[in-house]
Amino acid sequence: MPKHTRTVFIAIAVVAIVAATSWSLTRPATAKVSAPAAIPVRTIKVLEQDVPLFVSGLGSVLSLHSVVVRPQVDGILTRIQVKEGQVVKAGDLLATIDDRAIRASLEQAKAQLAQSQAQLDVAQVDLKRYRLLTTDNSISKQTFDQQQALVHQLSATVQGNQASINAAQVQLSYTQIRSPVTGRVGIRNVDEGNFLRVSDSIGLFTVTQIDPIAVEFSLPQQMLPTLQGLIAASPPAPVRAFLGDGDTGNLLGQGHLSLIDNQVAATTGTIRAKAEFDNPKDQLWPGQLVTIKIQTGLERNALKVPPQVVQRGIDQHFAYRVKDNKVEVVPVKVVYQDSEQTLISGPHAGDELVSDGQSRLKAGSRVDVVRDATGENGQLETAR
Repeated sequence: MPKHTRTVFIAIAVVAIVAATSWSLTRPATAKVSAPAAIPVRTIKVLEQDVPLFVSGLGSVLSLHSVVVRPQVDGILTRIQVKEGQVVKAGDLLATIDDRAIRASLEQAKAQLAQSQAQLDVAQVDLKRYRLLTTDNSISKQTFDQQQALVHQLSATVQGNQASINAAQVQLSYTQIRSPVTGRVGIRNVDEGNFLRVSDSIGLFTVTQIDPIAVEFSLPQQMLPTLQGLIAASPPAPVRAFLGDGDTGNLLGQGHLSLIDNQVAATTGTIRAKAEFDNPKDQLWPGQLVTIKIQTGLERNALKVPPQVVQRGIDQHFAYRVKDNKVEVVPVKVVYQDSEQTLISGPHAGDELVSDGQSRLKAGSRVDVVRDATGENGQLETAR
């Protein structure tokens, strides 16, 4: 082989060796496959217990008796016997109206009665005498009949006078305004010295019964069979009234279901109902808006979880169950749900279900259960 040819081969070999060495030094290192990080979650244990079921709605407090006190005769208001806000009983004197004119009319009616009674007494004596004289025809039959008619006429006059007295006594009783119900006096609209008329619509004030009291509320018409069963129960279903939300609001009182309306509202598809409450501390007030809760039943041996445990899938509900630090998807059927609890079927009592942190999970995900300082599971606030 010629000398220059060998030189070319040697140069090519050197270039190939340098290139191979450079590629081996600069090629990327093979990535190491590591296990995915555990996802922090909170969990709860599925509880099996007897759970009361409730239905809730918005209601308005109503007085069982609320009366606008109005005058029944014209006259000057002479005296108001009660104070605003005072509790009165049925029959208590509330106010008085000037009664002098009515008393005068009453005395006049009594005088007319006395006059008519005297005339009747004389006519009856004459009638008795005429009856004796007719036995031997000492007077004519016509005279006797006329006297008998006079007695009947005077008797009617006496009855009329007595009716006038009764009417005057009724008018006189109206000058003393008494409470028709037991309740609390409202704000006064008229002061003493004003002239009152029967045609006045505003009235003196109102008297409103506070204890017992009622709450009227509406529920969907689908609840009608349930309400009918509850009101027929003995005793009727208990009803609780809250100020604000039924879960966090203040409990104002507990009563019982007393009435279901006789028709469904066609425009809203709701049925009105009424519950009655004892109200000794006046915590329920007429016109107040409250939230009512009615216990509709008791679910025995129910599986109870918080509402956030159950997830909604495309076809059905499901939950994530923790087993050996991994999660698996469990189909869930929702039996009952409200803002506080969800009753389910599918899992088993004692199962550990994910209650928070589900957004990053899928079947087979590895999880790290986060617990609070007491060792109990709760809501996930920070991820570990």
